[in-house]
Amino acid sequence: MSLIDLLALARSRFRTGKLRTFLTMLGVIIGVASVVALVSVAQGATKGIGDQLQALGTNLLTVNPGFSATAGANRGQFGAATTLTLADSDAIAKLDNISFVAPQVSSNELVVAGLQNETVSVIGTTSTYADVFAYRVWAGSFLSPLSVEHNMRVAVIGATTADNLGLTDNSVGSTIYIGGLPFDLVGILQPKGSTTNSDDRVLIPLSTARELFVGSNASLSSIGISAKSQSAIDSVSTEITSTLSERHNSSATGNADFSVSTQSQLLGTVSSVSDVLTLLLAGIASISLLVGGIGIMNIMLVSVRERTREIGIRKAIGARGRDILSQFLVEALGLSMAGGVIGIGVGVIGSWVIGALAGWGFIFDPITPVAAMSFSMLVGVVFGVWPATQAARLDPVVALRYE
Repeated sequence: MSLIDLLALARSRFRTGKLRTFLTMLGVIIGVASVVALVSVAQGATKGIGDQLQALGTNLLTVNPGFSATAGANRGQFGAATTLTLADSDAIAKLDNISFVAPQVSSNELVVAGLQNETVSVIGTTSTYADVFAYRVWAGSFLSPLSVEHNMRVAVIGATTADNLGLTDNSVGSTIYIGGLPFDLVGILQPKGSTTNSDDRVLIPLSTARELFVGSNASLSSIGISAKSQSAIDSVSTEITSTLSERHNSSATGNADFSVSTQSQLLGTVSSVSDVLTLLLAGIASISLLVGGIGIMNIMLVSVRERTREIGIRKAIGARGRDILSQFLVEALGLSMAGGVIGIGVGVIGSWVIGALAGWGFIFDPITPVAAMSFSMLVGVVFGVWPATQAARLDPVVALRYE
């Protein structure tokens, strides 16, 4: 029999049992849709995290301290005993291929604006902080070198903090209270939309933080660095490590009391986790395809039993075993292909909806539906072979006598 004849027979069979056909395809539809949607979710989540990491700063490196056992304030507060100093920041700023350096001290403080208040991360830093971490001002201005030099009581707040305190662009120039002390609000930052709470913070001059909250000998909580180019990040990281090791005498002891992290390291970690997550989700979704394949095999076996006399008649008038085998294989393959096409459509729509709700947009990788469709066709062939073989092996005499 020709392929056209086999397709016509399969179509006729599907139309005579529409409900059974749909229910048989349902497992494949769910399986393919799950594969497409879940892989898209994993890729979208990776893109979202990557975009947020990129939004943290341009060519960003961060130096984090190790903490000593010196008595004093708690680790999370101003005055925590750390291993980074302002002199370390100045030494890093003198290295080649570095655009900006932003030393920081941080603490959680109660911030009051009018009748609203919130305990928020307060960061003491310099005017280069916005350049290092790619912040843009929505209203007002950022910290100026003059405010840092003269220990001025001025503050710039993040978008989330402004919302929580009920502050708008008209609030610039008003007075807010940080740790019970009055500060002039000089600016509100544009939102970055990061999961790292980078929009929920208050920035004040480093000198002011050291004068009012810490003391002139306060250690730094971290140092942010912006390299001049992406290609220079590795060499800059090496130079920073070498410089701080020499300053802290870490090369002699072999135990560094600081760590240098880069964006590429963070992105690499995210990518590795994403690959594992994508494979895991695709594997879980593929189980649905296997269940759908079992459903196809079950229905095809029932179909062989119901159509025993038909098979006997066809064999009696000259149909060969391979014709019967081809007929049932085409039917199984047709069910899986139709289910796969519908499943891809459902999966794409699901991906679009999830991406819109999650905020990372529609992510579509053409390889995913192609792979899902290929797997569904393989499932149709594999699980259709046994019923087709059973039908092909029927004895025409026995089949004709079957009631």
